[in-house]
Amino acid sequence: MIHLLFVLVSAEMALVLLLLFTSPLRKLVIKILDKMKEGKGPVVSKTVLGTLFVVFISITYNVIEIQKRSLESGVLNPTDEVLMANRVLEASLLGFGIFLALVTYRLSYYMKELESRRRKEAAVEMKPKPDLKLDDHEEYPKKAISSTCIIRQGHML
Repeated sequence: MIHLLFVLVSAEMALVLLLLFTSPLRKLVIKILDKMKEGKGPVVSKTVLGTLFVVFISITYNVIEIQKRSLESGVLNPTDEVLMANRVLEASLLGFGIFLALVTYRLSYYMKELESRRRKEAAVEMKPKPDLKLDDHEEYPKKAISSTCIIRQGHML
């Protein structure tokens, strides 16, 4: 199981790195993650994440039981020592895998949100802005009056 967890953590770390840095694969990864969030994808991912969390709790409970046994006897025998080291490694890899899954989920959401905000900002920049002049009191009375008051007072805009 340790080999599988190392593969899982390595794949999730690569996925986070792909999302963090601009590359041609970034858009592809975001599209794939968006497709996974459609249909039955969220139910499946939450079920898998919940199962991994239950396994994490079980492994943590086993580590606590081994520690209690060693405290009762006063000595940690070699078998328990190896079991405890194995369980701690599994628990840490599984916990880190769950954490990276949550980071990946939020990071893909933020990348998608950032892209949509950039599009909106670009659309706003493309719109022509009206030129405000001091002679246009009828069209923009509040702006023109406030700008003339500021200019008369000697302040810069």
